[in-house]
Amino acid sequence: MSIAQASPRFQYIPHYKPNQLLCGYGQTAIITGWTVKQSIAKRLEIEEYAVIGNLYSATRGISPLLRNLIANPHVRFLVILNATKEDRNSGSGECLRDFFMKGFTLGKSDTGRDAWIVNSPVTGYIDIEIDGEVLEKLRQSIEVRDARSIEETVQTVKSFYQRQPVEAWGEALTFPVLETMPSILPGTRYGHRIEGKNIAETWVKILHRIKTTGTIRPTGYDGKWQELIDLMAVVTDEPADFYFPEPNYLPIDRAFIEEYISQILDDSPYTEGVKYTYGQRLRSWFGRDQIEQVIAKLIGEIDAASGVMSLWDVKDHEKGGSPCLNHIWVRVVDNELSLTAVLRSNDMFAAWPANAMGLRALQQHIRDAIADRSEYNLTMGPLITLSQSAHIYDDTWENVDKLIANQYERIINQRDFYDPSGNFLIEIEAGQIVIQQTTPGSGEVVACYTGKNPLKIIREICTASPAIIPEHIGYLGIELQKAYDCLKGDRAYIQDR
Repeated sequence: MSIAQASPRFQYIPHYKPNQLLCGYGQTAIITGWTVKQSIAKRLEIEEYAVIGNLYSATRGISPLLRNLIANPHVRFLVILNATKEDRNSGSGECLRDFFMKGFTLGKSDTGRDAWIVNSPVTGYIDIEIDGEVLEKLRQSIEVRDARSIEETVQTVKSFYQRQPVEAWGEALTFPVLETMPSILPGTRYGHRIEGKNIAETWVKILHRIKTTGTIRPTGYDGKWQELIDLMAVVTDEPADFYFPEPNYLPIDRAFIEEYISQILDDSPYTEGVKYTYGQRLRSWFGRDQIEQVIAKLIGEIDAASGVMSLWDVKDHEKGGSPCLNHIWVRVVDNELSLTAVLRSNDMFAAWPANAMGLRALQQHIRDAIADRSEYNLTMGPLITLSQSAHIYDDTWENVDKLIANQYERIINQRDFYDPSGNFLIEIEAGQIVIQQTTPGSGEVVACYTGKNPLKIIREICTASPAIIPEHIGYLGIELQKAYDCLKGDRAYIQDR
């Protein structure tokens, strides 16, 4: 008798993140970590499992997972698949297992809220709104098994299915979810530019821009995100060994990034359940090693504008699972090697710092390979990322608020007052305000503006130099008004006094 004809005894009803789950009629929940969940589902009958879902993050993913289990107490078995390098890097499966094996204690989340903390070397948070006694009963009521491969996962699930059905461990319960909505200021929707000396500093500026003016939209999965479209981030001086602040407020550390870099630089064989790695797309996916192609291209033609690597496969439209990183362009200008990367969809809170460091490592690898194989000893230019959808998910808004409160003012006050549009020297001559624009560094005069109306002069300067930094415009406005007042009152004007 088919499942359509049968009257299933159990039915999994997801209350949280439903669009990210595959639901069935069994009593076994399957957590696939970073492995594609469909690679498990296709080997099972729908009545053999209760639910199949990924778990990418211990800090953000365990709480909704446990909420769903509490709302579906007929689930009595749990299989946790730890099969990939990404699983080991994130530690999410390990943390989930530790919840069931070692329990939890009362503590504080990374945003300072009261929370249940999983007793694990991997940090994991559980919403304090979930009753502790219910969590403890959940721990005692579910049989947990680990698996290291897709085959082992399937065999374990089938062995559970062969057992007699087990009664639910309690009644279905749900608990309130704390929701926050950001206050948004008016701002540009399309096209943004943010610059910083290092990745950490630039990251904080990016999050501040999104949190301040980003549009709130529904995601393609569940929940909401706050988004800016086409955000260009320019990192000018990231050191070769990477800058990690002390204390480290980034969502990654050195151990993680050492593992992550190999996912961009190194090829990897096809593994069932793993969609791809960036390194695989760059090295072998299209039958060519694109990194080596670009190195050879620039050695043969150092001024070439065709140092392009593509990660987008036209088959991705039909197959799904398309990479977030789509296009990389490497260019040499004035003996300086820059790298520009286009990402179609970019989680700016959790993913961008690792993306940027991995891309910087690729940029360094290309520079070093060119130096080793040719007479070109290039310097490292900027790393530029263009995030077409630059977003932060609603379950990180509180983290972003805390980060901005703790770091943004300090970072934004570390000014060097450098403006690539140059400097402006203001004087009063022959009854008019005279402004000379000079090049940064050399001080060569490149333009001159004259008049008596400060507003008119400011508009002329902005028209001629639209890339002038906003703070510099504010400064010029103040100085031109002072010059106008001196001109009107027949007093001497000296800039900056």
